[in-house]
Amino acid sequence: ASESTPTPAGPASSGGAGSVSLGEEKWWEVFEDPELQGLIRTALKNNYDVRIAATRVLEAQAQLGITRADQLPSLSAGGNVTSVRNPKVGPIPAYEITQGQVSGSASWNVDFWGRYRRATEAARAILLANQWAQKEVMATLVANVASSYFQLRQLDLELEISQRTLGSRQDSLGLTKTLEEHGINSLLDVRQSEQLVYTAAAEIPDLERQIGQEENAISILLGNNPGDITRGLKLTEQPHAPEVPVGLPSSLLERRPDIRAAEENLVAANAQIGVARAAYFPQISLTGTAGYESAALTNLFTGPAGIWTLVGSVTQPIFEGGRLKSNVRLAEAQREQLLLTYQQAIQGAFRDVSNALIAYRKFREFRIQQQHLVESAQDAARLSGVRFKAGTADYLEVLTNETNSFSAELALAQAQGNELNALVELYQALGGGWD
Repeated sequence: ASESTPTPAGPASSGGAGSVSLGEEKWWEVFEDPELQGLIRTALKNNYDVRIAATRVLEAQAQLGITRADQLPSLSAGGNVTSVRNPKVGPIPAYEITQGQVSGSASWNVDFWGRYRRATEAARAILLANQWAQKEVMATLVANVASSYFQLRQLDLELEISQRTLGSRQDSLGLTKTLEEHGINSLLDVRQSEQLVYTAAAEIPDLERQIGQEENAISILLGNNPGDITRGLKLTEQPHAPEVPVGLPSSLLERRPDIRAAEENLVAANAQIGVARAAYFPQISLTGTAGYESAALTNLFTGPAGIWTLVGSVTQPIFEGGRLKSNVRLAEAQREQLLLTYQQAIQGAFRDVSNALIAYRKFREFRIQQQHLVESAQDAARLSGVRFKAGTADYLEVLTNETNSFSAELALAQAQGNELNALVELYQALGGGWD
């Protein structure tokens, strides 16, 4: 069966000043099948990769808190009470001594050279990188669910074509056998008709296998055990724009999670250079203790019971055997590596978009031509049937044209699936899918 040209879907359609970049669309605006939307929501909630990425963000948040704490003073408090009683010994009467002490201490590493500030900056950038990495996992998941769903609907369509063709060919085989029994057709015609039946029948179990395996793959993406997947719109009913407004290049750099993650990793590496350089300078530490100590608890907070100490120390590295210089060089080399990674991510993003644009445009052109081929092949099969019934053609002609028509219909289903999957790839390449 032929497919009509898809109707443009909402703001993703082309033309007009108000056209919006596909990358700015939300995934539920691009993939409008309600069942597909439900599958994506379930996957975003339950998928193990997404949940693992979320724990990495929590880990980075905790690490930021630990690193940031180095910039602040540390405070502690404590106290003790000691009571001693001695019995009467000769002329010395019995006596009891109770001694108490309450104290608090504070220490602070003065961050003159910015060592802890740069370490906090690096930890904050790593946190942002993990958050963008989480969005990248989500974007990939949305694309994988949508692509797998379209693949499943393509297989469903191929199975429908095969079952319909099998039924039609079985009817034709019955008629051919009847004509052969009455001496109108030959046994060769029967055998050729059987070939058409067996060709269609052989497709069905293989398609059913692929459908079951595709359902299992989608179930795993959803965080579920293997099982059946609910269907929504047919493959030929999926709304998508024939022409897609793209929107390059600055918005691409702002939306692609992998680019943003690479950028934050570069910021973290740059800050680590500051941490390594700060090790050249002296570390200044201040510690102090204050409290009360008294031989009698009743006098603990009065009179001369107060005690305090204040200590300052400076540590200056003199000889480290080249360790400090090597640490700086290591940090600089890591920054250079991440700079190249960042540039590579940008270049790869433009390549992905260009490839996806080409694929979507060419798959659409191929699908249109395949529709024409199906229409021509179906008409040829119809005409050969008429000629055979009129006795002006042998059954080999019917066999050839029926085979061509069946193959063309299956190829059209694959072309329709390829066009939709190219749309998914383009949407992901533009950075969409993670909101």
